[in-house]
Amino acid sequence: MKTITTPSRPRRTRTTWWKTATGLLLTGVMLFPVYWMLNVSFTRDQDMRKGPPDLFPAHGTLRGYRAVLDQQLPYLGTSLVIGLGTVVLTVALAAPAGYALAKLRPRGGSVLSFLFLVAQMIPGIVMAMGFYAIYLSLGLLQSVPGLILADSTLAVPFAVLILTAFMSGIPEELLQAAKTDGAGPLRTFRSIVLPMSRNAVVTVSLFAFLWSWSDFIFASTLAGGGTHEPITLGIYHYIGNNNQEWNAIMATAVVASLPATVILVLAQRYIAAGVTAGAMKD
Repeated sequence: MKTITTPSRPRRTRTTWWKTATGLLLTGVMLFPVYWMLNVSFTRDQDMRKGPPDLFPAHGTLRGYRAVLDQQLPYLGTSLVIGLGTVVLTVALAAPAGYALAKLRPRGGSVLSFLFLVAQMIPGIVMAMGFYAIYLSLGLLQSVPGLILADSTLAVPFAVLILTAFMSGIPEELLQAAKTDGAGPLRTFRSIVLPMSRNAVVTVSLFAFLWSWSDFIFASTLAGGGTHEPITLGIYHYIGNNNQEWNAIMATAVVASLPATVILVLAQRYIAAGVTAGAMKD
């Protein structure tokens, strides 16, 4: 009689469960502060110092979120304008620069790329002091365009490096075909290079928005005390003025995190391709 042997389960499948469990545990630990921020934002003032604290807001309140709508919307609107302005300016400057360094190869391009790398190493507070002296003479202190320009100085070097690496992977045959058809460098950039660099453009746009949205150094130095302050200063002032109303403070933090979270979720598939410079297929 022939014996039928059952293949044993691969060792890899037997040992995968603990890796998954470890990953879930570490993810839970890292996301717990976010959950606690949500929990406190719905907690009543009288339950705030309760011991032990409630893991769930059994008697939840929307008082903190009503305070956000009453007091923080102007700060959120200013941050949105600054973020979008920074994205537009960053892409407008970095995309042509990346194309020139990657495909046109100007004289001194390697030195320029090195300078972009060095620019990212300059501490933000040093740049803020320099901007303060310049803006003081130009009358740009406490202005939205001034913050957009300052925030772009952080995003542009990073964007140029990412776009240069990505555009370097575009096949030369496509550019030569466009040149044969009579397209100049500008037409080639607009019709071929830029559409093919969509993933990289989305990636640098997202990082530019996140940097400007979360900026505090430039905001406090260049816009503090003005009529148009971003949400980072709004939270800072709110903590100082309402240091006992933690539900309102946490509700402000939750609302301030929503735009960046939504954009990150929507753009994640482009980011995965964009950070892999030179990958040309979706």
